[in-house]
Amino acid sequence: MKSEIFYSDTRKQIESRTMEFLNSQEEFLSTTTASSTRAVGDAMQNLLEASFDAILGNLSATYSANFARRAMADLAFEDKQGFYYVVDVKTHRTDTKFNMPNLTSVERLARFYEDEKNYFVLLLVSYHLEETRALITGVKFIPIEFLGWDCLTIGALGWGQIQIANSNYITVNADYSRRTWMLEMCDSLLEFYPKEIAKIGNRITYFEKVKQEWLSKPEP
Repeated sequence: MKSEIFYSDTRKQIESRTMEFLNSQEEFLSTTTASSTRAVGDAMQNLLEASFDAILGNLSATYSANFARRAMADLAFEDKQGFYYVVDVKTHRTDTKFNMPNLTSVERLARFYEDEKNYFVLLLVSYHLEETRALITGVKFIPIEFLGWDCLTIGALGWGQIQIANSNYITVNADYSRRTWMLEMCDSLLEFYPKEIAKIGNRITYFEKVKQEWLSKPEP
């Protein structure tokens, strides 16, 4: 059984409602806040955490937005089918040339997806600023497996961190198979890890040389 939210028109409806909600807000940015991309993102996230349950309407059976900053989710809900969705809110200012956000740890995602009723969802909000007003130009509400690996990369943090390579270029493969996507992730990691091992080998060699140089120096 698959989530009706992502394998029907419901996903698009949530995207439309989210854009309408954000664009209907009175100016919520000060001059100081608008000057910081991070502060704008935090302000939008706070609005969504407080109101996304209303945007979902009768789609959610339970809802929570009480998560620590480093948690996997900014908000989460369970639907009436028993599917559990953790939602990571990502905002992107479209006039920036480069934006490479972290999404989640490969190890954390692999463990989370051991339960087929779990969905790791990205709420991607694109905007531009007109003085202190944020104009929302696009919203995507998608499980991570709808993102193409041609727009993703893996960063060397912990087990590996899935990142969007550049938020200006995102590939969405609607209705994509989770099994196929996870197999592609494994292939990416099995190519990534040997390169990291080679890098570590080079670092070990370098610091062995540094150690020998310091051992050869007399005490002052």
